[in-house]
Amino acid sequence: MIYDITKDKTRTKIAKRCLDFGLYRVQKSVFLGDVASNRIDEIILASQELMDPKTDSIYVFPMCREDFDKVRIIGQGLERNLVATSC
Repeated sequence: MIYDITKDKTRTKIAKRCLDFGLYRVQKSVFLGDVASNRIDEIILASQELMDPKTDSIYVFPMCREDFDKVRIIGQGLERNLVATSC
């Protein structure tokens, strides 16, 4: 999940919800994690309740384990075992 939220309070609430759903923060507005497919809609709905669609944006990129394994990171990366277990 990647987001661009204008209000600090809203941004903090969305970040907390991401953590509550078991996602890991990899950058200030970037979260990754191994989430059951039926929980993705829950994350989207929870975020939509907080955001202002006129000024904010949220991107959710579900991907299977095979695609996640193809991700290439240049520079300081993340610990993949923290982000994804088996899918």
